[in-house]
Amino acid sequence: MRLQGEEDCIIFPMAAKAQPKEIAFYYPGPIWQGSDWIKTLILFFDGVGILLPNYMKGKLEHEDPATAIPLMDQGLLHVLEPEKIVDKAATKQLGATMGDLIKSGALDKLPKDIRYHEISYSRMGGYGDEKIARDLLEKLKAKGLARDTEDGKSIPMHPMVRALILVLLSQILRPQGKDLGAELSPATDRPDIVRALEELLGLPETPSAGHVVALDLETVAVDLRLVPLDEILDFRKQNFKAHRQYVRAVRKLTRELSSLPEKEREEELKTRREELQDLASGLKTTSRKAWKRPAGFAIGMAGAFWKFLPVNAAGAHDFIGPLLTAAGLFVGLKGKDKVDTGAYSYLFQAQSRFY
Repeated sequence: MRLQGEEDCIIFPMAAKAQPKEIAFYYPGPIWQGSDWIKTLILFFDGVGILLPNYMKGKLEHEDPATAIPLMDQGLLHVLEPEKIVDKAATKQLGATMGDLIKSGALDKLPKDIRYHEISYSRMGGYGDEKIARDLLEKLKAKGLARDTEDGKSIPMHPMVRALILVLLSQILRPQGKDLGAELSPATDRPDIVRALEELLGLPETPSAGHVVALDLETVAVDLRLVPLDEILDFRKQNFKAHRQYVRAVRKLTRELSSLPEKEREEELKTRREELQDLASGLKTTSRKAWKRPAGFAIGMAGAFWKFLPVNAAGAHDFIGPLLTAAGLFVGLKGKDKVDTGAYSYLFQAQSRFY
């Protein structure tokens, strides 16, 4: 398993007691749709990761060379290869979750008179466990939600089902970062995708029901789409600590609020929101002074965290408990100690009306 740059494998060594590097794991697409918005996002994270199939290698550099190539050169853009990272275990989780959702009939009412979008077979787990991936494809085809491949590499699929698979993968693949000393933090510029995650987490039969917290988008920085990347990277060196502090505060607040009873949550949020706004105000002041333009880049988060039993005596636990149980997949629980688990996603947006 690896995080790969353009040519060489990039491994993040873990120093003793050091916090893992946090990589913004962009989804649902293999390539960002906001293009240069990534230049602002990189201020807040140690890097950006994308799940890019091998047959698309070079596509990002071709479509957005001004952003992609310098980020690769600086070791800030990491290509996650689904042919490797969607391994047997990940494929098993994906297949079981999707299988139960299909069986439940939850996807039966999706409209069929819609243009189907392609998803690589590798992201369905075709390289992790071909039998499971093939079984999932046949189940979707039987429901009219997928079709046979036309190019031997990708599967035409209902866009909502495709999005669901990629939402699940954004959570299923998170543990892979631990082996690399990195935290893969799902991040998207698609509000509809985050709403889909909230709906999954909020299903009444899941352990996450009643724990779901959605923090509103807060404007925190200038949208740097029109600024040369070398200038942004220089600004990043000087101001990275403050930007990192903000995203960690957002994540910490989401975790802490989700552990509170719903009645107490709103009152606590009122108090804690001021802390976030103070941090955001400082970031906005810094970026406005540097770039002489209004702030128009916002970050929010949705997620749920709760206590969950480990699945075996060795302490390995379910990193995507809410998504698995949302589909009715209950793992055999063993052990006495509860551990923190959950699912979350950052949401970022740039407000183009300023330009």
